[in-house]
Amino acid sequence: MIAALHSLRLAAFPLGLGLTSVLVSGTLNRVMIVELALPAALVGLFLALPVIIAPARIWLGYLSDGHPLRGKRREPYIVLGTLVAGLGLSGATLIALKRAAVGPVLIGGGTLAFLAFGLGHTLASNTFEALLADKFTGAQRPRAVTLFKIAMFGGILGGALGLGALLDPFSHGRLLAVVGGVALAYAALATLAVARQEPAVPHLATVAQRAASEPFLRVVRTLVWSDPQARRFFAIVVFSVLGTLAQDVLLEPYGALVLGMSVAQTTRLTALWGTGTILAMALAGVWLIARWGYLPVLRVGLGLNAAVFGGMLMTGALGQVAAFRALVLLLGVGTGLSMAGLLTAVIEFTTFERAGLLMGVWGTAAELGQASGGVLGGMVVDGVRHLSGGNALLAYGTVFVLESLLLLFTLTLTRGLRVGVALSSEMRAAAARHLWEEFTPAGR
Repeated sequence: MIAALHSLRLAAFPLGLGLTSVLVSGTLNRVMIVELALPAALVGLFLALPVIIAPARIWLGYLSDGHPLRGKRREPYIVLGTLVAGLGLSGATLIALKRAAVGPVLIGGGTLAFLAFGLGHTLASNTFEALLADKFTGAQRPRAVTLFKIAMFGGILGGALGLGALLDPFSHGRLLAVVGGVALAYAALATLAVARQEPAVPHLATVAQRAASEPFLRVVRTLVWSDPQARRFFAIVVFSVLGTLAQDVLLEPYGALVLGMSVAQTTRLTALWGTGTILAMALAGVWLIARWGYLPVLRVGLGLNAAVFGGMLMTGALGQVAAFRALVLLLGVGTGLSMAGLLTAVIEFTTFERAGLLMGVWGTAAELGQASGGVLGGMVVDGVRHLSGGNALLAYGTVFVLESLLLLFTLTLTRGLRVGVALSSEMRAAAARHLWEEFTPAGR
């Protein structure tokens, strides 16, 4: 019972993560462009900075692996990251409100503030994922990673509903109060979530010393770049996210331009997709992965989405709105299954000694896939519409076909994935043998 309560308490962190994410990408994005009349290109640059610095999560993971703070490798870094992110977020808001005119102070100060937010956000989230890898084993892992991802969706939903109400009517003072409140809530929820959650590790100093003794670049080269299985898995993460989320900003315009759906109708598409995603993730985390394994679940999700994208092209050509809605729900189911399988694979593809660094590598792959998906999807749509004289069905259909082909290619990559023979697995076994030999009477 106590263990279950501790696990439930961990959900407070992804809840705060989701709340902060919707504040930045939704509320601040709109306020800076509409109410403060800042150039959309400048705001886009600010919001892109946390993604641009995503590779820093690899080094931050290496840092937490080898440099404990007050005897802990995870908890202090998570709390520190939320504090830095909150300060950056508050600073960015203050600068935007005080310097509405574009100039060196706004550009320079906003850049530094969003960089601080991105670094803090990355440090906290990456180290939390490493904590999950440290804390959960076996059948606990898929349940943990999927249910905590659902908690993040809960934070996003709660933030979308609550922040709008708190900012009505809008004022500069009210915005500052809301941002400051969310920053404090993020740090408080993180502290509540991770306090005394890190597993006790005998001889932690020895483990950390060994993790820190090898130079960062050599670790990345040895553990990731030189390992064919790690390279394959990196590509699987990138292509899975890219193939699934390139449609993220395209479904609503497709519904409007091709199927003639109203604003209210296309807005509900997100709710349909989210419902399918959450239900599928919950089912996968609680039962499917334990029953069939994470790779079969990942493959079913990829295959289902590949078929759905082909169906979406057909519904557009035939003008079937009801069928399109049903496919959006199925797209959510496929996304939930593939996401649950991929998240579990990410956790499995770690070592205790290098969990932070490896989580940073796979997190960077996911960020790269997500960022590329939105950009490339938009570029293909614009390019095909220009060449075809504005044919929306052909433009959006091209993206759907390309996504389907990419997911099928990713599906073939998973056939050769063997996590058990990866160098990380060999290192995990070697590390276990080393500790056993060093710290048992026979070993001495």
